[in-house]
Amino acid sequence: MSPIGSSRRPKVEGRRLPRAAIEGLLLPLLGIGGGLAVWHAAVVWSSTRVFPSPLAVASGIGELARRGVLPGYIASSLLRVAVGYGLAALAGIPLGTVMGRYRSAGTALNPVVQLLRPISPLAWIPIAILTLGVGDGAAIFLIFLGAFFPIVFATMNGVIAVPAMYVQAGENFGLSAGALLWRVILPAALPQVLSGLRIALGIAWIVVVAAEMLAVDSGLGYLIIDARNAGKRYDLVVAGMVLIGTIGLALDRLMRRLERLRSVRWGFHNE
Repeated sequence: MSPIGSSRRPKVEGRRLPRAAIEGLLLPLLGIGGGLAVWHAAVVWSSTRVFPSPLAVASGIGELARRGVLPGYIASSLLRVAVGYGLAALAGIPLGTVMGRYRSAGTALNPVVQLLRPISPLAWIPIAILTLGVGDGAAIFLIFLGAFFPIVFATMNGVIAVPAMYVQAGENFGLSAGALLWRVILPAALPQVLSGLRIALGIAWIVVVAAEMLAVDSGLGYLIIDARNAGKRYDLVVAGMVLIGTIGLALDRLMRRLERLRSVRWGFHNE
């Protein structure tokens, strides 16, 4: 390597690394710190005895951890989301593939799916409780409904958007219908499918909280409603909200990492 090249490379790397560290770590920390400061100042300025301060919420989370109930609340919510979301993916991806791949199926099924899609999963709560009872079944059903339709439409649109030249190339190589689906169509549609899965996961996490407030007696949603009813522990109410937001952020970050895998990264060139 020439002396000029060796002298320039450290400078370029030295400029990029601090900037990446600031944008990826320091700026989010500053934003969180600023939000906490505004929160604390608002509580002090208003002299409210209802809405807790950040320190009170942190103390509430510590209390839940010391009592040993915090892992159970979190695990219950995550388990329900995992089951309902997994079932939605297992049903939604094949249905979306069929609707996108075969025009007649899309024409027949699209009106039905479009009719059901705008109905909020929360509107199904009375029917879910009536048919499945008060318990995990009703909550999982509501999560399934919330995640199912975004997955279906993301998959359908991804399959429709596959360039015809990809399909023609696969057919020219003599691929069967099944091989064409697995080796050409689904890999090409995967970036849009992952986007739909990420959106569906966020919706599923929102729905589980609402479902747990009405249909079950465990989980973070139940923690919020129980803390309000049992002694009006608003520090625990807001603690549950903070935990929900933190876990939701972590789940979204996890899905974004999947979108950066080598096999699908090409589909997210604008990020």
